[in-house]
Amino acid sequence: METFDVKGTSRQGYLALPQAGKGPGILVLHAWWGLNDFFKELCDRLAAEGYVAFAPDVHHGQLATTPADAEAILKSRDVEAATATAEAAVEYLRNHPAVTGKIGAIGFSMGGSFAIELDAAHPDVFAGIVMVYGPFPEWINSKAPFLSLYAENDEFDPIAEMKKVGASNIEVHIYPGVGHWFMESDRPENYNDVAAKQAWERSLQFFDRMLK
Repeated sequence: METFDVKGTSRQGYLALPQAGKGPGILVLHAWWGLNDFFKELCDRLAAEGYVAFAPDVHHGQLATTPADAEAILKSRDVEAATATAEAAVEYLRNHPAVTGKIGAIGFSMGGSFAIELDAAHPDVFAGIVMVYGPFPEWINSKAPFLSLYAENDEFDPIAEMKKVGASNIEVHIYPGVGHWFMESDRPENYNDVAAKQAWERSLQFFDRMLK
């Protein structure tokens, strides 16, 4: 884990470097479970593809394994501190000596909310943003290209709203027959191997186009 400064407070995040030592940067924004092993491994997978991947811990060490636990974290968290951590992570990644060239972001569910907020606050920073399930825009006026990967049977984000999106900078893919968290292999009750692999490949293709 890496330590970085957030308004005078030390916070942590997970950093993965490519074999070459340098590359474009990708900010990984975790779901409401916290910075668990799945998101750390996702950083490692991105690094294996040539990216500098950094995932800030916006839950500040708290982890959840059930939706009830995750909801409890959200209700008790310091929203201002979480937002400040995400903001500082952008600067940490931008200024990291291993990052060469462009920066992108990938947000999962709750992490997508942070991606939207960060893009609004830093409209010229992200060269491409991947949304994996998560909230709907507010971001149709963004300058950044978006790749949005959504589940057909999403109990949190009804897909009917996503089908209305027609902005030219947003590429939408809806995965049939799957629900929320379909890409997270540590959620066996929701994970779908076929959809997850396709979503991963589309994400890599998108980042390769936008960042390399």
